[in-house]
Amino acid sequence: MIHVCRSRAADRDIRDDLPARDEGGRMRLGQHRKALQLAPAPPGPPPGPLRFQGERVEWLQPSTLEQLLVLKEQHPQAKVVVGNTEVGIEVKFKNMLYPVILAPAFIPELQEIQHTPQGIVFGAACSLTCVGEELKRAVATSPAHQTQVFQAVLEQLRWFAGLQIRNVAALGGNIMTASPISDLNPVLQATGCTLTLASTAGLHQVQMDRFFLGYRRTAVQPHEILLSVLIPYSTKGMSHPQGLSHPQGLSHPLAPRYCLTPSTTGLSPPLSPGSVYPKGMAHPQGLSHPRSCLTPRACLTPYHPGPVSPLAPVPSHPQGLSQTPITQGLSHPQGLSHPLSPSLWGEELLEVACSSLAEEMTLDPSAPGGMVTYRRTLTLSLFYKFYLTVLQKLAAEGVSVEALGSDRLSATELYHSETPTSVQLYQDVPEGQRREDVVGRPIMHLSALQQATGEAVYVDDIPLYQNELYVALVTSSRAHARILSIDSSEAQLMPGVEACLFADDVPGSNITGPAFLDETVLAQDTVTCVGHIIGVVVADTQLHAQRAARAVKVSYQDLSPLILTIQEAIAAQSFYQPIRTLQRGNLEEGFQLADHILEGEVHMGGQEHFYLETHVTLAVPGEDGEMELFVSTQSTAKTQSLVALALGVPASRVVVRVKRMGGGFGGKESRSTLLSTVVALSAQRLRRPVRCQLDRDQDMVATGGRHPFYARYKVGFQKSGKVLALDVSYYGNAGNSMDLSLSIMERALFHMENSYSIPHIRGRGFLCKTHLPSNTAFRGFGGPQGMLVTESWMSDVALELGLPAEKVRRVNLYQQGELTPYGQVLDRLTLDRCWDQCLQRSQYHQRREALDQFNSQNRWTKRGLAIIPTKFGISFTALFLNQAGALVHIYTDGSVLLTHGGTEMGQGLHTKMVQVASRVLGVASSQIHVSETSTSTVPNSSPTAASASSDLNGAAVQNACEVLRKRLDPYRTQNPKGTWEDWVKAAYFNRVNLSANGFY
Repeated sequence: MIHVCRSRAADRDIRDDLPARDEGGRMRLGQHRKALQLAPAPPGPPPGPLRFQGERVEWLQPSTLEQLLVLKEQHPQAKVVVGNTEVGIEVKFKNMLYPVILAPAFIPELQEIQHTPQGIVFGAACSLTCVGEELKRAVATSPAHQTQVFQAVLEQLRWFAGLQIRNVAALGGNIMTASPISDLNPVLQATGCTLTLASTAGLHQVQMDRFFLGYRRTAVQPHEILLSVLIPYSTKGMSHPQGLSHPQGLSHPLAPRYCLTPSTTGLSPPLSPGSVYPKGMAHPQGLSHPRSCLTPRACLTPYHPGPVSPLAPVPSHPQGLSQTPITQGLSHPQGLSHPLSPSLWGEELLEVACSSLAEEMTLDPSAPGGMVTYRRTLTLSLFYKFYLTVLQKLAAEGVSVEALGSDRLSATELYHSETPTSVQLYQDVPEGQRREDVVGRPIMHLSALQQATGEAVYVDDIPLYQNELYVALVTSSRAHARILSIDSSEAQLMPGVEACLFADDVPGSNITGPAFLDETVLAQDTVTCVGHIIGVVVADTQLHAQRAARAVKVSYQDLSPLILTIQEAIAAQSFYQPIRTLQRGNLEEGFQLADHILEGEVHMGGQEHFYLETHVTLAVPGEDGEMELFVSTQSTAKTQSLVALALGVPASRVVVRVKRMGGGFGGKESRSTLLSTVVALSAQRLRRPVRCQLDRDQDMVATGGRHPFYARYKVGFQKSGKVLALDVSYYGNAGNSMDLSLSIMERALFHMENSYSIPHIRGRGFLCKTHLPSNTAFRGFGGPQGMLVTESWMSDVALELGLPAEKVRRVNLYQQGELTPYGQVLDRLTLDRCWDQCLQRSQYHQRREALDQFNSQNRWTKRGLAIIPTKFGISFTALFLNQAGALVHIYTDGSVLLTHGGTEMGQGLHTKMVQVASRVLGVASSQIHVSETSTSTVPNSSPTAASASSDLNGAAVQNACEVLRKRLDPYRTQNPKGTWEDWVKAAYFNRVNLSANGFY
């Protein structure tokens, strides 16, 4: 890597910009040189500095502290980057530009760790993982009273991002960003950490409680850097520093960001030894005055909006909060003329503190992120947790305090997720099954080794073609608007740009859609959602294309109405047609027979697709209108037909190839065609290979997810819990096009009674037309929404009657021979037996008794237990889609090439197809290979969806292999002692066709 970096570095050496050195090779830093007290250089020749010059950014990597300080003085506005976990996000997602970046990660002084009498000094570039490991060693080897601060920091590190981030993110970087959602800064501030700043003028130290001046503002001057951080030892008098954590961590802008918040809590009451009277606390700004009773330093410093002390003037936080201290009641600059004067650590203090916190912790109802009531409540609950923790520790130390009831102990526990354990059971294969027959055996996924080693090839792993170009999307920033003008002149003049394409450049039809032709390839005249694709920019690199796409200027005129939610669609009667109804029995009669009637409603939010591989397409143009597409899609045939429609060519000129997908889950059943179409359009227009893989944020913006649902229900039932009548209406947020929403709503209706027999039932489904990106298939395809509503009202019935929920559910289960609302006879039904066995094998009732006992003994932590049945229908509801094809070739060396219409997205479909072929042909699975799925080998294939791909494609593979086996049977009979290869060669020499199509 170093060799490559040096070969690409510019000829100019950054050492040319540095001041002269003395005879010993040290840089002359003036009269303050001695104050730096630099550590001796490591043995061996020091690594040389590096410089990279990009089109807009200069990256400088100094190799010594002296070089860094001089460069920072020359470039005071330069960003200092170590792990790039903050700046990288700003550049990529916020379009920030930093012309000069300094990378000091390999400077020894910034990586040093020193143990001093005051604590441990960490170089600012030490990774958080490194900090955590060193603190763990100190906790293991030092007296307990010295390491309470370390333990508080370690507890916060548990919630800090993920291991990958902690491995590269620097301690100093986390401090210097001055982020109001920092996981560590409040704890470091509350525990009195000391920062050492360096410049060419020398060193000086700043206490953490004087370091933060406001939102994203610190005491560091532009020419200074953060050199090190001292995390102090705790003392016996310091008592109980706490880094509190919420089970979910909530390191998120929507969480309330105080020092009392889920992942930013730093509390440490300095109690007098052996006393329940707090010593007091220092003012958040480090001013010297009497201490109040709650915390030291800045532990009760919220990021609080509104009027603040003149000691800490701060601008408003863009998230609705500001990084300012509480100035009334908690930390008064003039002393303790407020209710929180020193008092016993008990209920009275708790009540006063919570009242003061509730008064101070105010948020405007319109604050970004919402959930104002929740955020204030969470702040109080975390302070309460801190209060109980201190109370518990005081009691453990023999201090006389009020007793902490056992029912409140659970509130003091730190959350640690239990490592799950499981047992995987396999069905035994029939006795006498051949060893080579792998059907029913637990064989490894065909691509497991390649995926584990990184050798598995996905679309974006395909090597670049010569003269390949890259596409970036120009998408709408408005949800419902008329396009007044599009100005791409600036973009066309930018480096590397080859073309900007818009609706008028589509050679074929600009109308598209997977089920209904109600969408556009590129928006024309109007946009109907944020993320609506307006055009594309084609350039020589991804960076150039994306930069130019941001330069395209689109003028809009907003249109009315703007409909985003289901409630807004209901009010405007904005529905797609048809409105589906599924009914059986007589509702009026059923409600008359009922002893009780309940009415209610259920709201369900949507869900984003998060497949590991985002939407991606590589298009390679050929001759005579041919186009070869490498796509991550579940639907090769639909991609083929829609691309051909847009290009104005027959489908036979378009070949779609899928090796594998990095996840799909329905998200690539239909929405992948949006990207594939515009990439193919660009390739055809420029006659060059074109590629595009969406970044995660754009993938989420431009494509939909699971449908949000809203349901109203009316249910009639008897005293026994038996449900007699149900009337339910479902409303699904379809978005700005139909996509697959009608089929999804139909499946929700098919599951409206779940596994329960209801004699009188009616369900209606409304598809709401809104200005959101079209929602689409998602694992379950409407079934989960339908069943969730059912289980919601079923629980309400049990609650209304005061009966155990499992009893009410058992009473209503389908029985053998009954009819579903859609007329299916339930034959060979084992639901009741399955239910009873599940209760017995899981020891449900014993678990329920233990759970009830636990809940009665714990006021704050509760446990739950439920058992529910699930009905889920497989296969497509559109009958014509329940078909599949396969093509099998046998080569003269005996190897077998298998292809079928299904696509591999990690679920192991290809592995199952090999198992089927192995059994039917009677050959080892190692002799069978699945290369890819392609429209050139198996045409007109249905999407890999509906939980039916193994059944459909497996039957097609079986059909093809049976044809081949029959062709080879005469040669088996003639040479019973021969091998598979012998029979294949004999058939070949006898001019027998060793290729067969299969169909089911």
